[in-house]
Amino acid sequence: MMDVMIGQNISSIRKQRGYTLSELSERTGISKSYLSNIERNLKQNPSIHVMERIALVLKVDLKTLLKIAVDVETNPHLDQEWIDFVAYLKQSGIEKERIHEFKMLIEFMKWQDDQVK
Repeated sequence: MMDVMIGQNISSIRKQRGYTLSELSERTGISKSYLSNIERNLKQNPSIHVMERIALVLKVDLKTLLKIAVDVETNPHLDQEWIDFVAYLKQSGIEKERIHEFKMLIEFMKWQDDQVK
């Protein structure tokens, strides 16, 4: 079960960052086929070294890649905040196709924060 989530997490984060599998492969030095197998859960136990390289390129903690689902009982406010935010977007008339604009804004905000450091 855990391996399924790791593959899904990597795939999801990679797409959020706007990387293709080929780009992630080039940046990590890990073959595209190996990465694809990890994302599709065909490679059951990638080494910690491989996971660290992926995490570094995706700019996330290793814990984030390895994280299973957020337990609702552990942090119910987080889930409700996301649900409320998505409901607000829908009520505001924001179409799913425009969500990439929010991602661009968030990436710009992260970039700005990095410039200040």
